[in-house]
Amino acid sequence: MYAFMKDRVSATHPTATPKSVWAALGETDRLLKESSADFDRRLKESSADFDRQLKESRADFDRRMKKFAETIGAWSNNHGSFAEEYFFNSFESGKQNFFGEKFDEMKKNVQGINTKFMDEYDIVLINGKSIAIIEVKFKAHKDQFFKVLRKAETFRENFPYYANHQIYLGLATLVFSPDLEQECIDNGIAVVKQVGQTVVINDAHLKVF
Repeated sequence: MYAFMKDRVSATHPTATPKSVWAALGETDRLLKESSADFDRRLKESSADFDRQLKESRADFDRRMKKFAETIGAWSNNHGSFAEEYFFNSFESGKQNFFGEKFDEMKKNVQGINTKFMDEYDIVLINGKSIAIIEVKFKAHKDQFFKVLRKAETFRENFPYYANHQIYLGLATLVFSPDLEQECIDNGIAVVKQVGQTVVINDAHLKVF
C-alpha cells in the first residue's frame, strides 16, 4: 500500500531538477515583468487621463471665473451709471440751486486732459465765481474720500480758466456709511444722499477749496 501511494505521488509531482527550477523561475520572472509592464501602462494611462480631466476642469473653472468677473464688472458699471443719472437728474430738477448759490451750468462726466493731473469729474456745477464738483458712487467706500479731496487740485490744473473760482466738493452716494459721512462733514465736503424718494444735501459744514 505504501509503495503504491509513493509511486502515485511521484507521478503527480515529478522530482525537481535544476533545469526545471530555472525554467520555473524564468517563467515566473516573465510573468512578473508582463504584470509590471501592464501595471505601469495602466497607471500611465490613468495618470494621463487624470491630468486631462484636471486640465479640463481647470479650464472650465477659469472660463467660469472670467465670465463671473465680466458679469460683476458689468453689474458694477450699470449701478455706477444709474447713480450718476439719478443724482444728475435730481440736481437738474432742483433748478441747480446748491450750496447757497445759483449755478448756470451743469455738466457730467467731464474729462481732464492734463496728463500729469488726469482726472474725471462726475458732476460739475458752474457759475461766474464758483465750481461745485460732485463725486458720485453707487456705494461709497472710505478710501474714496481722498479721491474727492484731490478733485479741487486736479480740476484747477486741467481747467486753468477756472483757476480763480472757489471750489466746493461733494460726495453723492446711494449708500453712505456713518464713518464716511462724518469724515466728509469734518472736512467740509458736502454730503449728498438719498433718503426715501428724496435727495438730501448736507452742506452746512461746507468749505471752499
